[in-house]
Amino acid sequence: MPNSKTAIIFLVFALMLSVFVANISNLISVGENARVPVSSRRMNDIELNADQRTNNVTIGKSSEHLIWFIQISDIHISIFHDESRVTELKEFCDLTLNAIKPTIVLASGDLTDAKSEDNMGSRQYVQEWELYKDVLQACRVTEKTVWLDIRGNHDNFNVPSLTSKQNYYRNYSIQGQAHPKSYMYQIKKGGETYSFIGMDACLEPGPRRPFNFVGVLSQEEMDHVKKLSDEAKRKGSNHTIWFGHYPTSCILTTGSDGVRALISKYPESIVYVCGHYHTLGGMVPSMYTLQQAGFLELELGDWKDNRMYRLLAVDHGMFSFVDLKHREWPIVLVTNPKHALFAIPTREPLHMISHSTHIRILGFSLSPIESVQVKVDDSIWQNCTHILGPLYVHPWNPNLYARGIHEIHVLIKDEAGREKLTTQPFSLDGSRMSFRLLPRLALMSNISLVFQCLFGTMLTLCVLPLCILKYLHRLVRGTYYRMREGEEVTTVTNTIQKYKFRNGTSFLKQRFLIYVFLRNQLPCT
Repeated sequence: MPNSKTAIIFLVFALMLSVFVANISNLISVGENARVPVSSRRMNDIELNADQRTNNVTIGKSSEHLIWFIQISDIHISIFHDESRVTELKEFCDLTLNAIKPTIVLASGDLTDAKSEDNMGSRQYVQEWELYKDVLQACRVTEKTVWLDIRGNHDNFNVPSLTSKQNYYRNYSIQGQAHPKSYMYQIKKGGETYSFIGMDACLEPGPRRPFNFVGVLSQEEMDHVKKLSDEAKRKGSNHTIWFGHYPTSCILTTGSDGVRALISKYPESIVYVCGHYHTLGGMVPSMYTLQQAGFLELELGDWKDNRMYRLLAVDHGMFSFVDLKHREWPIVLVTNPKHALFAIPTREPLHMISHSTHIRILGFSLSPIESVQVKVDDSIWQNCTHILGPLYVHPWNPNLYARGIHEIHVLIKDEAGREKLTTQPFSLDGSRMSFRLLPRLALMSNISLVFQCLFGTMLTLCVLPLCILKYLHRLVRGTYYRMREGEEVTTVTNTIQKYKFRNGTSFLKQRFLIYVFLRNQLPCT
């Protein structure tokens, strides 16, 4: 009978474990190894209008239908720690922006540190916000680009409300005065309309650290973001880029529809970029995934400790990016053919790559570019032609690479003697590459599910030992009474000395039996 009970308990545990593993597998599955037919491409899923015409354009050497922009996150300007965050930010706003000339800069939260000198307390320091504003004004960033900043959890520490005096974001940021919460910015460039939707999930009121690690979108804010999205669509947005501080995995919403459902509702949404996780302390330096809803989610490493920023581009409807360290020159971003790992089958006209006539590369450096060379697989190096700005092209025949995954290699040199070699995989037949497990777990999970798992784990850790002890207690009682039938017990000492344990009785069970006798928890004569 005890063996039957043990078997039943084991089967129940195995069933629960298999259900848990199945749920996790389903959660992070994006069908990486599947080949996606051309008929499922984004341009066949949505209705075309006069403005959505990239499908009728051949990807050649024209500089039209191209935009590039930058993201920076988790700056954490502090009056107590690491002054180089500020000095190097000024260098970034001066030299880097002058070299890259981005149309947009997305500053995705945690603009200031808001922590006390001992890192234990938290509050808003106006001096940190003044430093942030002074850097942007001194470098005249608003004359060079459109700076779209948004709040992070550190920018909301101890802020009672949006109208509070402690909410320095409103007075010291670029967008805070006009857009205290979520907002949308739209721009037309190169024959396309691009929408940038900033999503603010900060709590109100803003609690002390560490109680605002999780973001929340209230029903009111969700409705506001939906209106922004509808407005972008109504104004003819061809491509929508979403940005915010919190990853979608740690944003709570009211109702059944979450943030991912909201983003995926609009076919022109191609990517959500964020910060906040700081690459999980360096354990996950490349935190990217393709959500099941069909859009990319990309977490950017922090400026605070790692001085990271991101260069992004949309070229003929296809999205590309590269993460960079400050002072890393020269910079290369291949936009055609695009990286096979980051293909978005239902939202990009990927079939255009097969009909393209030129390889397209963006190259940047502090010094003038001397040469850009390219080769595919093991072919010979070929010189690229400079078209306009950072765009370099080279003619190619995509039919030579129609099957499987291939590699494109780019070697760029500037007049200061700096050079960089970049290798990028690509595919023309829908062959997919796999995202790594940890980034998928971090970005595709759900914070409410995580809390439920933690609760279940703690409950199991508390209840399971009690169940085991109860089970052992019953075994001991049965063993004791069986023992009494064979011999007369007079004292505990005599029992311990006289009792012969059966073959196979474990050492733990022996010790537990003796302990019970010594504690007088079993009746004895």
